[in-house]
Amino acid sequence: MHQEPGLKWLFMDLNSYFASVEQQERPELRGKPVAVVPMMTDSTCAIAASYEAKAYGIKTGTPIYEAKQMCPGLRCVLARHDLYVDYHHRILEEVVRHTPINKVWSIDELSSRLPPGKRTPERAAEVARKIKEGLWKNVGEAINCSIGVAPNSLLAKIAADMQKPDGLVMLRQEELPGRLLDLKLTDMPGIGYNMDKRLRRAGITDMRGLWNTSPKHARKIWGGVQGERFWYWLHGYDFENPETGNVMIGHSRVLDPDLRRPDKARLMARRLLVKATYRLRRKGFFASHLSLSVRTTDGFRWANEAKISHARDPFTFLQLLDSMWASLSHEFPVASGVKFKKISVILSGLKTADQITGSLFETASPEAIRQTHRREALAGALDKLQNKYQKETVWLGVIPKTSAGHVGTKIAFSRVPDREEFWN
Repeated sequence: MHQEPGLKWLFMDLNSYFASVEQQERPELRGKPVAVVPMMTDSTCAIAASYEAKAYGIKTGTPIYEAKQMCPGLRCVLARHDLYVDYHHRILEEVVRHTPINKVWSIDELSSRLPPGKRTPERAAEVARKIKEGLWKNVGEAINCSIGVAPNSLLAKIAADMQKPDGLVMLRQEELPGRLLDLKLTDMPGIGYNMDKRLRRAGITDMRGLWNTSPKHARKIWGGVQGERFWYWLHGYDFENPETGNVMIGHSRVLDPDLRRPDKARLMARRLLVKATYRLRRKGFFASHLSLSVRTTDGFRWANEAKISHARDPFTFLQLLDSMWASLSHEFPVASGVKFKKISVILSGLKTADQITGSLFETASPEAIRQTHRREALAGALDKLQNKYQKETVWLGVIPKTSAGHVGTKIAFSRVPDREEFWN
């Protein structure tokens, strides 16, 4: 841990990313209020909004029926996650022409540890300018970003949030706390509603109070070492947060209205699971737990989890899913007219082959070993076909048709899907 002058970190935040990509692809949307939606119905919510829509108060999570009242001229467009991932990679290719990328935080955020020769205000500003111009020239003129530069990545992110859209803000070590004191506590990354309440109970009601507290007091308020780390980051110290590994792989989906019957929802659950096992194998993991959860249109929830010996082929987990679905059917008989709104499947207990104690087959019967080998071989053959043709050429069961076109594959906070996940 060290504190020294210099603008060592650059943080880039793409402005209204999903909506900007749509405006880039469809010039007639430029300058118009746009909401990106998961399905074309007024009962859904906006998952992104253009700055023109934000001017009316529309934001992520705004119900569309409310958004249309707030802005009668609102243009709703169906989300195209494959397109956003494609632009994401094009953006990364442009950024690395100007500075190394140390971490991709999400589909629209990344940070760079500036090389030693680019840490002065003049050189850092030059890097930021080249990134912006490169995006406009080589990716799209509708693609804008805000950039923050500071002694560490947290302060750089805070700086990037200070001026949107198309901003460039620098926070120098020697000027701290400076502009930080103009912010609200909830403007800080990691300080949401609950943490804000904790801070206020501790007598900290503004940024000056947070700045003037001690690292040990921050640790006590947060209830752990993360509070102490936050204090040091806020004061300009530069050190990295320990990385955590994969703990689960899963997919979930809000079902299209015509896929909410139990029989069609079951096909969706199977499809999500097949995609999850494909990711499992690509990452080199085996899983020992399968979780299935559903939510009905009436708001009822059901969840179950099953444990098996570590496996990674789709057939083993599909067999387990069928057993779990049978239990679900007892809770929600078809005759009841139930409709499922959301399906989630999660694989957990992840381990690589060398992390699994003993042999994968040490307690199995000879027939079980032969079956496992057959399933592994067949899964490997399916993967080779998919990798060769960059799409699925063989399907397991019936594939449910969705309005978005990509079953289970969407962009979640902090996870950018691989391009291969859109090979349907």
